[in-house]
Amino acid sequence: GFFEAPRGALGHWIKIEDKKIANYQCVVPSTWNASPRCEKNHRGQYEESLIGAPIPDADNPINVVRIIRSFDPCLACAIHLIDPQTNEIKKFLVE
Repeated sequence: GFFEAPRGALGHWIKIEDKKIANYQCVVPSTWNASPRCEKNHRGQYEESLIGAPIPDADNPINVVRIIRSFDPCLACAIHLIDPQTNEIKKFLVE
């Protein structure tokens, strides 16, 4: 079933047959938060949080990293930014 965890909704489902685990599924908060748009075109949490976010220096968009990290994602994250004028993919090194 569903539980509330510090990062968000947590789901665990288990099916036991003959005293053995036949199927186990887990949906962790990062799965919900990092998900892309759904079939109804609703934005995921990460995307929604970045819409309209102030990025004072486009050559050093550290706010993007801060916003995503505020979700405390338990996964490695890489950010790709595309310049809307040139369609160029910008690359950044965050140390």
